[in-house]
Amino acid sequence: METGVADDLLRRSLVVYKFAVEELMTKLRILSEEFDLVHRHDPIEHITQRVKRPDAILDKLRRKGLPPDLALAAEHLDDVAGVRVVCPFVSDVYRVRDMLARQNDVEILKTKDYIAEPKPNGYRSLHLIVRIPVFLSDRVEHVKVEVQLRTIAMDFWATLEHKLFYKYDDQVPAGFVEELTDSAAIAAELDARMESLHQRIQHD
Repeated sequence: METGVADDLLRRSLVVYKFAVEELMTKLRILSEEFDLVHRHDPIEHITQRVKRPDAILDKLRRKGLPPDLALAAEHLDDVAGVRVVCPFVSDVYRVRDMLARQNDVEILKTKDYIAEPKPNGYRSLHLIVRIPVFLSDRVEHVKVEVQLRTIAMDFWATLEHKLFYKYDDQVPAGFVEELTDSAAIAAELDARMESLHQRIQHD
């Protein structure tokens, strides 16, 4: 298949991922507002979303040794669509995860808990691959979306790490790597202290 044709097909197929992200964003906004009204605490600070560009999808398929085939993209790539949920506290991260799991039309396919087991560089976040139905005019598509849940501190650290690796083209000087790892530990300690304060306020 010519790259131009494959690219055009990918662009048209991405609309279902856009709809899936919008569906999930709506669910999260409802949960956020409902929890804030009932419990006077919003477990969601903010939400962002994205759908990979066609060229990024094709590039990832090539890196996996796969042809630019739409069916293969849907089967082998979990992160075509993504939603990032930033929460005030660590407990909120798991609370949002549990609320999503209770939704009848949300299926959690995979979980990677980098909060319980951080990456060697200190990266912490809870990753979910969920599948939700998208109701189109002539069919129902079950679409995978990657959900990243993290605290404000985790998100701040991850944003800085991403900028450094982008600036240095993945060849970050050793001094920066060590500083990042130390900063991740500080961010984790801050999360723990803020969680403790939050729990004390809740019980008073």
